[in-house]
Parts: sequence; structure tokens; C-alpha cells
Amino acid sequence: MSWQLRRATVDDLDAIMALETVLFENDAWSPAMMRGELADKHGYYLVANPPSDPSRIDGYAGLRAPRRQPHADIQTIGVVISARRQGLGRVLLLRLIDEARDREATEVFLEVRADNPGAQSLYQSLGFEQLAVRPKYYQPDSVDAVVMRLSIPRPKAGLA
Repeated sequence: MSWQLRRATVDDLDAIMALETVLFENDAWSPAMMRGELADKHGYYLVANPPSDPSRIDGYAGLRAPRRQPHADIQTIGVVISARRQGLGRVLLLRLIDEARDREATEVFLEVRADNPGAQSLYQSLGFEQLAVRPKYYQPDSVDAVVMRLSIPRPKAGLA
């Protein structure tokens, strides 16, 4: 399957929240929090839809990266269950890393649930390394968060 990525806006809030509440049941963001993220000048949020159905959102992802600052944070990535293991999460994450690089960040950080080995594996495959564990970070489930960091690789330029 293929997807189109586009910059998310507050007009996407309802569709994003519909996914957020299904994918992250107990620790979903509130609509007010998500609205704030979508409107924040330091944020960069994407949605993914199938080319045949622009109104259907199969995934979303967000980055917080103030321009010309060394650190950026992956805020969230969500992919519908039917689209998992098809590369959409990887594509979203790579695009966020590209945006962090464009904003001059040299490192990207994220937290991932300790009980989500699939996501941890994806992050590790892209070069993220584990830094720390935040005990009982995800509430109300009392699940630990694994803190990970990626040193953003500089693009390699070659002669044409």
C-alpha cells in the first residue's frame, strides 16, 4: 500500500483524535493538548492517507523542534492497526528526522513504552539508542518509558 503525507493542521484534529483514542486508549492526549501541538510554531505534524481516499487518515506523527536548536523531540507516532508492518511508521519517522535536520537539530529524542517492543525495534533500526528508563511514566497503566536518542546523521553529498 502507498500513502501520501501532508502537513497536519487543526482541521485534522477530529480525525487524529479518533485514531489517538483507539491507539493509545489509557494514555491518549486530550483534544486540547493535540490542538495546541498542531498550532505550535515549533511543531511539525504530518498525516498520512491513501492516495485513493484523502479524507482517511491511516497515520500521524509529530515533532517539536524549535529552529536552530540542537535538540528535537518526537512527540507522537500513530498508525492504524490495518496499516502496521507496511513501512508507514518508518516513513513518518524518517520525515520527522528530515524536518529536525532542516531545523538544524543535531539530536532527536523520544520516549517509548517499555511494553512496545515493535516500536523500540523500529527506532533502533534507524539508529536510536536507549539512554534511560523513566519508571511508571505512562499513566494510569504505570508502564515505564524508554528514553531514546538519535544523533542525526548529516546528509552525504556526492558529485553528480
